Amino acid sequence: MPPFDGENGSTRTETVTERWGRAELFFDAKDYTEAARLLATIVERVPEQVAPRLLLARAYYHSAQLRRAEEQLREVIARDPVEHYAHLMLGRTLERQGRAAEAAPWLRMAAAFTGEAAARS
Repeated sequence: MPPFDGENGSTRTETVTERWGRAELFFDAKDYTEAARLLATIVERVPEQVAPRLLLARAYYHSAQLRRAEEQLREVIARDPVEHYAHLMLGRTLERQGRAAEAAPWLRMAAAFTGEAAARS
């Protein structure tokens, strides 16, 4: 993490937690490109964490970096197969790329996780 000015003019290194907070602020402000830039560095530092990777995928999705979003979502699902939102997002990401046939199973799985599949029957 890069250094920045701390108290009393000293320089200190930004923690992963601080960077996560800044990334969330950029995401909430709809500056998805900047959020993705920050989140990518977090994912590099803590690749085992699912939450930053999922938010990174969302930032990529909203900034039309669909291949990158797809890559991150597939990794989220590999690490946490019951993360229903990742299944939904992967389905929508594939649809947005014109890959509806590939999207369908992911969307069905997301619906099954949330109980929507049972409600439709």
